Amino acid sequence: MNSANDTEIFNLKIYLSKQKSHVEVALNDAMPNEDTRPTELHKAMRYAAFTGGKRIRPILCLAACKAICGDNSSAIYSAMAIETLHTYTLVHDDLPSMDDDIERRGKPTVHVVYGEANAVLTGDALQALAFELIAKSTTSPEQTVMLIKELATAAGSCGVVGGQIEDLAAIGQTDKELIHWIHLHKTADLFYAAVRMGGIAANASTEELAALGKYGQSLGLAFQIIDDILDEEPNESTSTIQNSETTCLATHTPEEAKLLASNYISKAMTALKVLPQNNLAPLKAIAEFVIERTI
Repeated sequence: MNSANDTEIFNLKIYLSKQKSHVEVALNDAMPNEDTRPTELHKAMRYAAFTGGKRIRPILCLAACKAICGDNSSAIYSAMAIETLHTYTLVHDDLPSMDDDIERRGKPTVHVVYGEANAVLTGDALQALAFELIAKSTTSPEQTVMLIKELATAAGSCGVVGGQIEDLAAIGQTDKELIHWIHLHKTADLFYAAVRMGGIAANASTEELAALGKYGQSLGLAFQIIDDILDEEPNESTSTIQNSETTCLATHTPEEAKLLASNYISKAMTALKVLPQNNLAPLKAIAEFVIERTI
C-alpha cells in the first residue's frame, strides 16, 4: 500500500522500535518511583505499565502528530496518557469479576501479584495519571481542553467502559451488530482518540481531525478482528467462540473475518488522502502491519 518511494526510505521495524523506546523512557520518567509512598501501589502501577506490549496506541498518537507536521515533543504527553489509560483498562479487564485472567503478555496479572483490591486501585491510579499527564503537556490551554475531552470521551460510558460492560453482558452472543458495537467502543475508540490527540497536539484542522478519526476507528476495528483470529484455538477451522468470549469468529469464519479486516484497512488508507502527503509513511505502514501481523 506504500508507494515505492515510501518503501525505500521508511523501515517500520526500526520506526516502531525507536518510538516504543521513546515512549517507554518518557513513561518511566513520568511515573512515580517505586520507593515513593505508597510504595506497593507505585510498584503495581509500574508492573502493569512495563510488562511488555507493542505501544501501538501511543506510537499512533506520535505518528498522527507527525502527519500534521508536528513533532514528538508536541504529542509525547498525549501518547503517554493514551498508554496509561489503556494499561488501566487491561488491569481492570483481568480482574476476577471481569475476564478473570491470571496471565498477560506471559506474566502474572496485577491482581495475581498484588491482590485484587490493590489491582482495582492500581487501575484507578493509572486512569488518574493519564489526565495528569495531559495537564503537563506543552499544548495551549485550548488544545489541552480538547485533549482532555477526547480522552475522557473515549474512556467513558459511551467509550471503552461502555464497550466493556456490553461485552460482559454479551458472553456467547452471535449478533453481528452487537459484536461490532462492542469492538467499536471497547477497542476502536482508543485508536480513534490516539490519532486525534496526536492531530490536536499538532494543531490539525477540523477536516484533518475528522480524517484521522476515520483512520483510527477503521484501524482499531481491523486490529480487534485480527486479535480475534490470532486468539483462535490451535487447529480450529470453524467459526466458534473461544472460551465463550464475544468475538467476530462467533459470526464469521476466519477467512471472512480476515476479509472484513482488510476492508477496514482500505477505509483507513482512504481516510489519509485528505492529509498532507509528506509524512504519512508511518500511518500507512502501521495499517499494513495490523493486517499482516501474526503475533
